[in-house]
Amino acid sequence: MKLVFGVGINDADYKTHPTIDGKQVVCPFYRRWCDMLRRGYSEKFQERCPTYKGCSVAEEWLTFSNFRKWMVEQDWKGNDLDKDLLVEGNKTYSPETCVFICGELNKLLTDSAASRGELPIGVTENKDKYEARVKKNGIKVYLGTFKTPEEAHAAWKKAKAQIVLNSLDLTSDIRVKNALRSRAQALA
Repeated sequence: MKLVFGVGINDADYKTHPTIDGKQVVCPFYRRWCDMLRRGYSEKFQERCPTYKGCSVAEEWLTFSNFRKWMVEQDWKGNDLDKDLLVEGNKTYSPETCVFICGELNKLLTDSAASRGELPIGVTENKDKYEARVKKNGIKVYLGTFKTPEEAHAAWKKAKAQIVLNSLDLTSDIRVKNALRSRAQALA
């Protein structure tokens, strides 16, 4: 048996890539499982997305049927698999640490440290002054110009905390709501 990304065991008792109406489709459970394995074990993927370096998958989820069994019980349709909302900084995909959330929530707390440079998140330098911006509904919102990067970052944190609190209605999952409240408190 060939392992998926060198670690995953596809033990599906059905075709994960069936042909329907003349088109090959991929089982949504299998697709999510493969995407998770790719993030944890594909060096090529991690070159493009270095924030996934050091990620892994819990042993039980290296077997497709175990992951599928968990996923069936989740609110997964149209949502993204998240590993670090419930446990900040988490690098392991597991039943205890993962949750499905909408794309808007998934992007809400993205740090982008690898691409932002030396300044704190939400801060850019412009002619010896520092500007603060925050993304709200995918649009950058200008928060003002400040004398120091610390002042600009404080403005970003305050605005971001409010955006996080305003996003609570995007989910009905109490674990996600509690995690969002905790993140907002940490920012404030």
